[in-house]
Amino acid sequence: MASYISPEIREKFETLSIDLKNRILEKDERLENLHDLIRVLEDIVREDE
Repeated sequence: MASYISPEIREKFETLSIDLKNRILEKDERLENLHDLIRVLEDIVREDE
């Protein structure tokens, strides 16, 4: 499965650093809304702790 970033949140996604965008894309998630994006970001934070 390839990652999908909805047009609804694409603008917010593009404001993130390239490293963070790459980490999100590596997760192969389907991000439909801001809630999905926040959930993946929280997962990344937990992984780094």
